[in-house]
Amino acid sequence: MTYGWQGGPEGTGPGAFPPPPRTPSGLFPSNAPIRPSYREPYPITGSGVAVGALVAFAWLLLFGLFGRNIAGYAWWTLLAGALAWAAAAVLVRHGDRGVATGVAIVTAGGWSIAAALVAMRWAQTGDWPLW
Repeated sequence: MTYGWQGGPEGTGPGAFPPPPRTPSGLFPSNAPIRPSYREPYPITGSGVAVGALVAFAWLLLFGLFGRNIAGYAWWTLLAGALAWAAAAVLVRHGDRGVATGVAIVTAGGWSIAAALVAMRWAQTGDWPLW
């Protein structure tokens, strides 16, 4: 009786046959990859995002302090945010994308705070505060 490619209890012999060819699943590649793999030249790190967030926070705070009222605060924050996003766009293209991510996140938050203050003043007085 033949027990497969391992042979039977009597060992390998004329009844044994070689193992069938096995197709790899691809889960564990047996050869080198066909295509080259590339590494990120500027990987995003948590410290880079934190530095960008702190710098953007200080930048928006500095410009926000120039405003004497809600309208002034909103316009200065809008200007500072536009400049910060321009700097973030340059950083995304030519520099550290982690710092650019932190700048963009904090700038969006600063704009949201300015918009909420303008909307709150508008709701309280019924007069649009930016004109």
